[in-house]
Amino acid sequence: MKVSLFITCLSDSVYPGVGEAMVTLLARHGIRVHFPASQTCCGQPAFNSGYWKEARQAAVTLLDAFEDSDFVISPSGSCTGMIQHYYPKLFENDPVLLARAEKLCAKTYEFTQFLVGVLGVTDLGAVFPHKVTYHPSCHGSRLLGVKAEPMALLSKVKGLELVPLPFADNCCGFGGIRIICSDHAPAKGRRRCRCRAFGRRTEVSCRRARATIIMI
Repeated sequence: MKVSLFITCLSDSVYPGVGEAMVTLLARHGIRVHFPASQTCCGQPAFNSGYWKEARQAAVTLLDAFEDSDFVISPSGSCTGMIQHYYPKLFENDPVLLARAEKLCAKTYEFTQFLVGVLGVTDLGAVFPHKVTYHPSCHGSRLLGVKAEPMALLSKVKGLELVPLPFADNCCGFGGIRIICSDHAPAKGRRRCRCRAFGRRTEVSCRRARATIIMI
């Protein structure tokens, strides 16, 4: 099967190691990942801003890039949600492109969805001896229904102590048009900055959880 990686703008620009880790994990399970170089933004920023014409242009680029893929996997619930829920809306008045969009929707998965739901993998052999709390993203949990999959994977990590996050169903504050928090603090400072970036209520939630690391 041909599995293609849709890296997304944020992962490609800010966290490229995420894509590298995905490729490494899948290689362990005998899957060689294809990366179409022509892929670009899913169009969500334009769509959310009301620029649907521009969003369609970006979407057509992805339709072309992943035309012959059997599966398309992405590290982002937000971008996957854009494809699965809003591409049909973008092309509702164009039967030809709508059919192509629906085909892409059917084969596009958020990464944990693919690991657990398609490959049937929950134990990655990971070891992480730290106290961790998990914040489910809005689009991943609400649009895609990705809830059990991340927990199934975390439950198999040796040494990991998973503590519940109060108000975990609250938005982190990143909703709407893209917001990027940039800081140059040392590692411990960055953890605190991430808590603050979530909004005051979530900052309190992180403190209550008393976790060393926050996973989103």
